[in-house]
Amino acid sequence: MSTLTAGAGASAFDTTDAPSMEGLRACVHCGICLPQCPTYRVLGQEMDSPRGRIYLMRAAAEGRIGLTPVLARHLDLCLGCRGCETACPSGVPFGQLLEATRGQLERQGVRSPESDHATRRWALETFPYPARLAPLLWGLRLYQASGLQALVRGSGMLAPWKRLKAMEAMLPAMSSAAPLPEYIPARGRSRGRAGLLTGCVQRFFYADVNARTARLLSAAGWDVVVPQAQDCCGALHLHAGRLDEFRGMASRIMAVFGEVVDVVVTNAAGCGSALKEYGHWLPDEGGPAFAARVRDISEVLVESDLPLGELRETVAYHDACHLVHGQKVRAQPRELLRRIPGLTLLDIKDSDLCCGSAGIYNLTEPAMAEKLGRMKVERIRETGARIVAAGNPGCLMQIAKHARDMGLELQVVHPVDLLARALRDA
Repeated sequence: MSTLTAGAGASAFDTTDAPSMEGLRACVHCGICLPQCPTYRVLGQEMDSPRGRIYLMRAAAEGRIGLTPVLARHLDLCLGCRGCETACPSGVPFGQLLEATRGQLERQGVRSPESDHATRRWALETFPYPARLAPLLWGLRLYQASGLQALVRGSGMLAPWKRLKAMEAMLPAMSSAAPLPEYIPARGRSRGRAGLLTGCVQRFFYADVNARTARLLSAAGWDVVVPQAQDCCGALHLHAGRLDEFRGMASRIMAVFGEVVDVVVTNAAGCGSALKEYGHWLPDEGGPAFAARVRDISEVLVESDLPLGELRETVAYHDACHLVHGQKVRAQPRELLRRIPGLTLLDIKDSDLCCGSAGIYNLTEPAMAEKLGRMKVERIRETGARIVAAGNPGCLMQIAKHARDMGLELQVVHPVDLLARALRDA
């Protein structure tokens, strides 16, 4: 702790979105969270555990230390996976504390020189904006279709540019599904109107997942509404502590979906977790009412009786962090997959330990993400399955990348891909 600057007694935080002292004081330092923390597993350092990070945040709140680059680095290394929340017997709201403290660091301009701020800034100014992302994606489709990608990967020409190489290695096969219509009627009697969040990365990289999600919702009896004006939900900005921008994006999403839908459905765990946090971050702008209508696709489909045919496959299931820890959705995806006749579902050891994707973490902290990605693929390899399902686009990219690197032939799919494959059309 000698490298941390001592405070003068006044809180290092300003009053705007300061982390909750009640939340910080709820931590009793029992250590139950330590084995559930990916960075603590890899580094074994107290200050890179949830307990250690809470100690730092509380010390800053109480004026015992200042907001320093050293504190910022320990928080930058956190994936924000919220596994500690699931483990915590005291109910510490670690995710909200982390995001609030990152907001303080962002607003006060405190940076760690060890963190990759340039990549973070580029990602936050590109990925959440479909109008900026679309031209880039057009070029990437050409890059893959022309065979240039195979040439680049085979030659190793990107080796001197480690960040660029890390980004290129994450690219999935680009989807070419047509944009969804704004309205898709229910098959049979309607249960209500479901608004579908298409996401930013999801709509371009996994457009086929969105199309299958809409098809499944329609088969389950929902009229599907796909607002064409929707933009980013703000998840990446929330996790980075850019709270003003996050609130602006959240307000626009709420306005686009309005009151015209009964449920707002998402198939991306990170997006769904952020949407369900609107009640906390926008308490006076309709956030609580909107958040109450948000459902992951598995939560909606598990309440339906989909006509599913036989699919003889053995599938391992990976828990996306912001689905299992952020949204507390664990049983529903498994139950849905087990309803498919002929499908054998296997659990992965440490299934709910982060794979290292964590939004843009695998771009800004590639060394840590590499260790976690390899750990995850090794656990999948142990199951013997050749298909793994996960409910988040970042997980799909991360696991597929490390499976390729480790020479494991593995289909990496979203659960809706398997459900749509088994769906019997009337």
